[in-house]
Amino acid sequence: MTVLNELKGLQGRSFLKEVDFTPAQLEALIEFASQLKQEKQQHGKVPQYLHDKSLILLFQKTSTRTRLSFELGGAEMGAHVAYIDPTSSQFGTKESIEDSGRVFGELADGIEYRGFAQQDLETLATAAQVPVWNGLSNEWHPTQMIADFLTIKENFGHLRGINLAYVGDGRNNVANSLLVTGSMLGVNVHIVAPPALQPSAAVQQQAQTWAQQSGARPLVTADIEQGVRAANVIYTDVWVSMGEHNWQARIDLLRPYQVNVALLEKTKTPADQLIFMHCLPAFHDGNTTTAAQVASQCHGLDGPALEVTDTVFRSKYARQFQEAGNRKPAIMAIMAATLGDLTLF
Repeated sequence: MTVLNELKGLQGRSFLKEVDFTPAQLEALIEFASQLKQEKQQHGKVPQYLHDKSLILLFQKTSTRTRLSFELGGAEMGAHVAYIDPTSSQFGTKESIEDSGRVFGELADGIEYRGFAQQDLETLATAAQVPVWNGLSNEWHPTQMIADFLTIKENFGHLRGINLAYVGDGRNNVANSLLVTGSMLGVNVHIVAPPALQPSAAVQQQAQTWAQQSGARPLVTADIEQGVRAANVIYTDVWVSMGEHNWQARIDLLRPYQVNVALLEKTKTPADQLIFMHCLPAFHDGNTTTAAQVASQCHGLDGPALEVTDTVFRSKYARQFQEAGNRKPAIMAIMAATLGDLTLF
């Protein structure tokens, strides 16, 4: 009943960043996602929380997991789903974000938006007056967090007191979201990154404020040994985010922060208490055109691997595909809680 009560408080609301919701509401979404995953596994289907609802999926950036999770997850819950790619509408070019939002709000019951500036999401949600879900912005990645912390809970049975070390580019949307969300949920998140790639002072202050309430111990450091010591989760992401291009400069900064076997050993954590996570896609080998181009054009690399070695990526510690599978139930939980018929819960 407590989970349902928390979910009811989300009805009709947008999810633009993690702090839109309370820690208890985030925990309820994680539990709801777990329930949806189990229902699908046991019965082959889930309740039709979104029966006859219409959804618009608006993507200004390409996507694999986020798009499929919204599109397939919405359909599985009974919704009609329309996908709009970066070139198939007037959004942001011949029609302003505000005007587009008013149109979308008249046509659909809910909107997913994967774009650039966080302010664009805020503008869209205000104009549309229907739930808007952040599929990724430059600043935050909230749908990712529900899947991430579901994965951690599945592996350890709890969240509070877990030590998560994010290693690499620490001022991107995933690092920001992990630091703040972990601090809300009592997870000790360490951002391990060179000074030039650490979260902004504002993001760090948000984390510290939430940590005072949850008891979490966030840390931002350039010291790899300090940052990964006693970690239960080693997490990394690509070194160059969407819209960025300077691989050589990033390699020069981040090569010491590559997740490899030596880095895992620095945790001193027993093998059965350590996992590796990555939000994907990952450059762990040379089997992509981007990785091959980077390897051929940039110096300072020891083989084709970038942020994580192939050995770690394929190791017993790896949970990135478990997390990828959790994206759909996580996003389904978000859509159902904010837009769906919770009498079916």
